[in-house]
Amino acid sequence: MRRGFRVLAVSLSFVCLSVAVSAERRGAAARLQSLFVEEWEFRLDESPLFATSVGDHRQDGRLSSETLSDYDRRLARRRSFIETAMGIERKHLSPEDQVNLDIFIRLQKDEVLELEFNSHLMPITNRGGFHVWFPELPKRVPLSDEEDYDNYVSRLKDFGRHTEEQIELMREGMRRGAVLPAVVLEGYQGTITPHIVEDPSASLLYAPARAFPAGFHSDERQRITGDISEAILEVVVPAYQAFGDFMKEEYIPAARGSIGAAALPQGRDFYRYRVRHFTTLDISPEEVHQLGLNEVSRIRAEMKGVINKVEFKGSFDEFLTFLRTDERFYAKTGEQLQKEIAYVLKRMDGQLPRLFSTLPRMSYGIRVVPEYIAPRTTAAYYSPPAGDGSRAGFYYINTFNLKGRPLYQVEALSLHEAVPGHHLQIAIQQELEGIPRFRRYAGFTAFVEGWALYAERLGLEVGFYEDPYSDFGRLSYEMWRACRLVVDTGMHYLGWTRKQAIDFMKENTALSLHNIVAEVDRYISWPGQALAYKMGELKIRELRSGAEKTLGDRFDVRRFHDAVLRSGAVPLDVLERNIENYIRTADRD
Repeated sequence: MRRGFRVLAVSLSFVCLSVAVSAERRGAAARLQSLFVEEWEFRLDESPLFATSVGDHRQDGRLSSETLSDYDRRLARRRSFIETAMGIERKHLSPEDQVNLDIFIRLQKDEVLELEFNSHLMPITNRGGFHVWFPELPKRVPLSDEEDYDNYVSRLKDFGRHTEEQIELMREGMRRGAVLPAVVLEGYQGTITPHIVEDPSASLLYAPARAFPAGFHSDERQRITGDISEAILEVVVPAYQAFGDFMKEEYIPAARGSIGAAALPQGRDFYRYRVRHFTTLDISPEEVHQLGLNEVSRIRAEMKGVINKVEFKGSFDEFLTFLRTDERFYAKTGEQLQKEIAYVLKRMDGQLPRLFSTLPRMSYGIRVVPEYIAPRTTAAYYSPPAGDGSRAGFYYINTFNLKGRPLYQVEALSLHEAVPGHHLQIAIQQELEGIPRFRRYAGFTAFVEGWALYAERLGLEVGFYEDPYSDFGRLSYEMWRACRLVVDTGMHYLGWTRKQAIDFMKENTALSLHNIVAEVDRYISWPGQALAYKMGELKIRELRSGAEKTLGDRFDVRRFHDAVLRSGAVPLDVLERNIENYIRTADRD
């Protein structure tokens, strides 16, 4: 009988322990989800345009607040999120939630470091900033009914306050020595003066008044047109004029002569952080620089193989000159360039099922880069779809200076920006279910850009780059990203001059001189970002090579791509664990 009581007591103890452990797990999971919801709501409140883009329309009439006290408050709040997250015991979480927690903490810590290094005091670059994106507002917000139009007008009227706050941030940056290099601000007027108009209909922001949706009464159209015109002339134009005056009279004279991030306050520490941030790896600038040199040497050997294949009689430099000057490699009109790109993408659309078992529901389109930014930006870029499915993704093509847009690079460029590159990856991520909302929109650059560069190479597997000049264009794009590892670390950490960077890229890529200069100036004004592409691509290729070697005939490229993409953008160490899990699962099949 006593033995029976002992067995019963032990059994009850196990039951109580099991109940306690289960309660601890439920409690930890509940605290984690509550934290995710709290941070998500905070993000939506702080970023009204982001909220609009993901389908939350509670703040559709506002722009963000950008005062110094706002940033102090955001810093304190991010620190509190980290403290709360660190207090949740990982051991009580499921493996999936452990990953969610780790990614959340990483994102919050990076937000804190950006604020501590005063990145917000340099809110513009040579190709971006509040003044550059604002004229694109009609393409970023819903405009389907009278309420949407009234919200649009409210945002136009809010631009004056928003601009004043951005100017004050930049003034504080001037006081603290956090200013952009003068060289990347040459021609800055082109991003401001087109929006200083006398006739409101000449503004890009007037576009919604030209194409009302069906069902609007004439009196509604007349009222809203008047409101838009008034907001443009009384708020938007004066704001751009004030920003132009500030740039001319205050900021440009204060711009620094140095180009490297190392010259900023805490500059070397800042750049080392940026290397870790954009690569998601614990790696030094010196290691990245050497890896870049190694990649440049490898890719150059492959490029020479293509030169031999086309039987070109001349040196490597002479071949690059030939590519930059022969008219056969360049479109005569912007329309021709767009048609070439559209044809490439339609061909790739038909090949996607060979490479992927999961495809996004959301479509994508093609647009031309706006004229006011085209001279200062690169060959193309991608704009993601709205999170609520109301707007497609768009591949923006730069038709400015067609002599700088060679047709032999169209295949690589298009596969990178649209499919199977940015659009496919980002649209799949936004459609994922079963992950926290913040992860559906997390953008680890090493993953996002690494995938897009890896996607360029996928064309080799489905019939692209059959023209050797196009294959050289692919290699030139890969070389371009390898050169970034060298010149970004060179300029920001190792003391390279702007001319050294331009010359290095001119010697090793087939990019036009116009594109090279635009790219180098982009790297100067955005330290570390350019490192993400090649570092991410190398990791994905390394993981695929390991999977192919381990699995042999059991390797399925479609399943591998599922393993890469169906967790969304993640740090590269998390991606490595995901692929290890995929290999173990495939080994058991």
